[in-house]
Amino acid sequence: MMRQVTPKKSLGQHFLKDLEVARMIADTVDSFPQLPVLEVGPGMGVLTQFLMRKERPLKVVELDRESTQYLHSHYPQLQGNVVEADFLKLPLAPLFEGSPFVLTGNYPYNISSQIFFKMLDNKDLIPCCTGMIQKEVAERMAAAPGSKTYGILSVLLQAWYRVEYLFTVNENVFNPPPKVKSAVVRMTRNDTRSLGCDEGLFKRIVKTTFNQRRKTLRNSIQTILPKDNPLSTESIFDKRPEQLSVQDFIELTNKVEEACHV
Repeated sequence: MMRQVTPKKSLGQHFLKDLEVARMIADTVDSFPQLPVLEVGPGMGVLTQFLMRKERPLKVVELDRESTQYLHSHYPQLQGNVVEADFLKLPLAPLFEGSPFVLTGNYPYNISSQIFFKMLDNKDLIPCCTGMIQKEVAERMAAAPGSKTYGILSVLLQAWYRVEYLFTVNENVFNPPPKVKSAVVRMTRNDTRSLGCDEGLFKRIVKTTFNQRRKTLRNSIQTILPKDNPLSTESIFDKRPEQLSVQDFIELTNKVEEACHV
């Protein structure tokens, strides 16, 4: 019998040991029962074993060699479906021959935001993403305008996905216990197919303004706008970024683009 995998701090590994929590996370993929599933960071397969019962195509992506050896040893049914790779560098389209899939996992906490930015880059392949992350990040993702936790991640994700904060998970169900609480979320693609603005500029404006969130837009956006621009007299520039909805940011992007081409 192969020994347990040692959690590696460098990979942000905190192995879930509560089977009921694992089952509940696995069940979050059921809103798209017809699609295959890609699990990120399966570790020793505590979530994987419940996903395998769904009787749908399943692949797992794992960077840690010790974990992949454990999975091969304990889950022979996964043969051919364990991808030993860095998810952040992995081309996603070939995994299910270009077909869409549900993304899930007990995500490594040190790269969870990067995972969701990669999801956004592949949003046409990923109609649903579920899984467990730090509670603080989950709260930021689901935050509404006006709240202190509303920020870059909130706006960029909510532009394309409906974000649901499903439930909180205590530290004591992990080995080793993280220093923070965790939460399970589900993101489902909304009906938006185009933002109706320059999407690159939209991202730049969201990041620029929130990186100086205490400033009004008039001050934070100066680096993007041409000098002596006519827009700075408009009332929206008196606001701070957390006061703007996704739609407000889209309208702001169009105003800025117009000013840049005057």
